[in-house]
Amino acid sequence: MTAHDELRLLPWAGPDGKPCYLSTDDQGGYVSRLADHIEAFQLGMASQLLEHSRQVLDEETEDLEELNLLAAQLTSALRDVLRVATSRGRVRVVPGRP
Repeated sequence: MTAHDELRLLPWAGPDGKPCYLSTDDQGGYVSRLADHIEAFQLGMASQLLEHSRQVLDEETEDLEELNLLAAQLTSALRDVLRVATSRGRVRVVPGRP
């Protein structure tokens, strides 16, 4: 997933909320495999949440609590998916820019 001399952005944050990185030449190492599994789980959850959000919006619900919860879950899933994309080199995130 990363070039020989690059750090891999891991799919979790440190205790202070800062990003965690892995420096290794072993793509099959324990932490690399754990990160791969967590990324796959995050992407699967985002896919399921997207389907759920389509259903909620198709029902044209006016329940503000349900919509607020959905917005919070979508925000979390989007953060996770962007981290995965950044880790895999598909997206270059520039802080403060869309």
